[in-house]
Amino acid sequence: MEGFEHLAKQYEPMIHKIISSLNIYKNKQDYFHIGLVGLWEAAEAFKPEKGEFTNYAYSYVKGQILNEMNRTNRFAERSIYQKEEYWETVEDTHPDQPLELEFLLSYCQGLTEKETKWVVYTCIDFLSIREIAETEKVSLSAVKQWRSGAKRKLKEQVLTILD
Repeated sequence: MEGFEHLAKQYEPMIHKIISSLNIYKNKQDYFHIGLVGLWEAAEAFKPEKGEFTNYAYSYVKGQILNEMNRTNRFAERSIYQKEEYWETVEDTHPDQPLELEFLLSYCQGLTEKETKWVVYTCIDFLSIREIAETEKVSLSAVKQWRSGAKRKLKEQVLTILD
């Protein structure tokens, strides 16, 4: 391993030069790492009778980096990223009944209409007891009774599910 560390230090400028010559400006560290892996593979596969190592290493490392660039470009071409303007034009298909409300109401079966109102006002609109009373034009004690009944019935439902 110590031999490769020396080799990596020696050929580091060459890897940076390849990255620069390919006009890579994004993810330079990733490409440098690919270059190091390519250098290691080149050192493993090199046969001295075939020529000089420097030429072989240069070609091998550059080839590995080009292969990765091609993979990245193919992936980017196949992936669609919508621009921000697109998401602003998408309409909510249920603006009057958001998913949260539908989900919450599925737990309110068995509750009275007023107990259900307390659950919705509390969980969706985040209203206090006083604000609910003002909205519904009822007394604080009436809203507290709705709350008490709703909590008791919901607790019973949960305990039934858990048993």
